[in-house]
Amino acid sequence: MSVEILMPALSPTMEEGTLSKWLVKEGDKVVSGDLIAEIETDKATMEVESVEDGTIGKLLVLEGEEYIKVNAPIAILLFDGDSLPLKLPSKEKKEDEINVQVVSSNKLKEVDLEVNVEFKNEVPPIIKENKSIKKLKRIFSSPLARRIAKLKNIDLTSVLGSGPNGRILKIDIESLSDNNNLKIENSLNINDNFEIVKNTTMRKTIAERLVKSKNEAPHFYLSLDCNIDKLLEIRASINSKSNNDFKISVNDIIIKTVSASLIKVPKANASWENENTKYFKNTDISVAVAINGGLITPIVRDVQSKGLMSISLEMKNLSTKAKEGKLLPEEYVGGSFSISNLGMFGIKEFSAVINPPQGAILAVGAGEQRPVVIDGQISIATIMTVTLSCDHRVVDGAVGAEFLSAFKEYIENPALMLL
Repeated sequence: MSVEILMPALSPTMEEGTLSKWLVKEGDKVVSGDLIAEIETDKATMEVESVEDGTIGKLLVLEGEEYIKVNAPIAILLFDGDSLPLKLPSKEKKEDEINVQVVSSNKLKEVDLEVNVEFKNEVPPIIKENKSIKKLKRIFSSPLARRIAKLKNIDLTSVLGSGPNGRILKIDIESLSDNNNLKIENSLNINDNFEIVKNTTMRKTIAERLVKSKNEAPHFYLSLDCNIDKLLEIRASINSKSNNDFKISVNDIIIKTVSASLIKVPKANASWENENTKYFKNTDISVAVAINGGLITPIVRDVQSKGLMSISLEMKNLSTKAKEGKLLPEEYVGGSFSISNLGMFGIKEFSAVINPPQGAILAVGAGEQRPVVIDGQISIATIMTVTLSCDHRVVDGAVGAEFLSAFKEYIENPALMLL
């Protein structure tokens, strides 16, 4: 018997995905563990393995096809002696592909239609006739194909679809004559002074989450200046003894400092869950990493029990995997508190958007030399400005201030973290 290969759920938040690339073709023999496809999720592009031995009998979706629902069939795997079933499975219908039933007192004829749709339980919608009706022709197409066709002024009735049941896909629109497309684009973009880049699944997910965070979480912000001269001295001393086996960064020390501050002020290590507030016992620190097309927050877990060398090596590994799109869900899902550091870009100060459902995020600016007053005398010190964004449902002003006070104490006197 044959089995269906289904679109896997590669992260807890994944509801649909894009089949970026097939790594097999029809007729290929595979064994359990062989890579068969690359799937773009809301977080990253991940490789999918075959879970059984067999032969790829049929690929049901094309490379680049989007909005494939989790658990929808994407291919058929045949075992020895099997043949393809007579009726191939079809993917779940989209909302734009509902069946329509036309009710008329006369036979259907070519006249104009004014549509009035009535929904009755599970019965297909009924279109009532208004004097004249034009002959209906259903056009199956993906949302992306329709958007591109509209942008390029392409009539979908003239396009031959290559998808299941003749469905028109993105590739069908893009495979039209380059000359025709050029004429259309030139007619639409007279100045040709911009480029339209399609948003990736990750970019759209980031947008949705940030809008949700700003709309639902009442943000407030607290800023503080920290003298990091002692931190820089200790860092230089540690790195000088490493024999190039490791290199501790300022960000590694900030991660450790945030952990120590959360242990001291546990009410800041929390998340909002509507009916409850969750207070974390461990410090699982999410660190924002910029990647192609957006950002992701891999997690350094149990920071309170790790030394700087361990934090540094783990952060380097997570950053590399993030930029290669190879993070596993357990490496970026969760976390109790976030850090966003733009100091390496020379940003002096900024406010970050909270990473829901976490209760706070620390925005870290660049360390720069500024005039300060020390013991009544004007002096020069390396000052770093940090800004704490708090969800007021979880972290009150006093709690946020207490956390920043602890952070300042530790960052300006790193030896206190040894106590």
